[in-house]
Amino acid sequence: MRQVFDLRNYNIHLYTFIIALVFSTFVESQNKRKFKVHTIAFYNVENLFDTINDPNKFDERSPIMELKYNRQEVYNKKVKNMASVIAQIGADVSKNTPAIIGICEVENRTVVEDLANDPALLSKDYGIVHFESPDERSIDVALMYQKALFVPISTSAHELKLFDIKRDKRDYTRDQLLVTGYLEGDLIHLIVNHWPSRSGGEAKSRSKRVAAATLNKRLIDSLQANDPYAKIFTMGDFNDNPTNASFKKVLKAKKNKESIGLKGLYNPMEGFFKAGLGSNAYRDAWSLFDQILVTQPLLEEDFSSFRFYKAGIFNKQFLISKKGRYKGYPFRSFSYGGFTGGYSDHFPVYVHVIKEVE
Repeated sequence: MRQVFDLRNYNIHLYTFIIALVFSTFVESQNKRKFKVHTIAFYNVENLFDTINDPNKFDERSPIMELKYNRQEVYNKKVKNMASVIAQIGADVSKNTPAIIGICEVENRTVVEDLANDPALLSKDYGIVHFESPDERSIDVALMYQKALFVPISTSAHELKLFDIKRDKRDYTRDQLLVTGYLEGDLIHLIVNHWPSRSGGEAKSRSKRVAAATLNKRLIDSLQANDPYAKIFTMGDFNDNPTNASFKKVLKAKKNKESIGLKGLYNPMEGFFKAGLGSNAYRDAWSLFDQILVTQPLLEEDFSSFRFYKAGIFNKQFLISKKGRYKGYPFRSFSYGGFTGGYSDHFPVYVHVIKEVE
């Protein structure tokens, strides 16, 4: 029997083969691309106070100051715990400790120095940016950075002025810390926040966080007025969730990258929140107060400079309480008037940035 050769089938098979070969070559070429990865993180370190009673501060409310015995031992353990966590944030991808990390609930520069000098972090040679804030609880925000990777060129603290009408006096809270510098040659801007708490209830305290968001928006606007393509990270314990008015109405942050214009803000944490994930818990409900947002230029796909890669919540099992009243919550340091041996009542959050290298 004579076989009939169908040219149409041959062409189809040849076309399929060519497509497969092109795709395979594309995947292989993509796999051969090399990227440098850095972690930028934020961590509420839960009342990192020293053991010294400062007469110029109302630091008696610190859990460490309330301890009757072993204050120094507790302080040393607290610092060690915080450093051990920071050393691990994002390391599974970056193979390094964070290049930059914002922190809050620190009493002064000294405690940040102790943190940077802990054996878990000492070899990374962290620099520190810190200003004393007028906060009534005597807590500040700060920024730590690896000197070999990031070079600050400008630092400033921006006061949030609030007035408590009911008490007829100024309501003192944390400044917002703005740091501009070069991450391995790339100009970036970082704003570290710790917005007013929900003390008295979310609704009653909402206006304070709206005011904090307004200040944050003003800082971002001023940076973008000088450079519409400014790469900005705004991070912190905002005491608000990604869906609250402070983010949606004031900052106008969005969940979807595709819908963000040139001067817009992307909030990668909103997706986590809507999926039921959080960084802190209260009365058996999760909140995602700890967030990092980025401006649109960090989302572009030209990886000749650092761009946003992905975000995460660092919620490893050792950071979760295994028993007691706070079972399933972040393993906090202080509870029932004593030291638990734990870490913080917040999980750290982070983003990875990547840059293509030869």
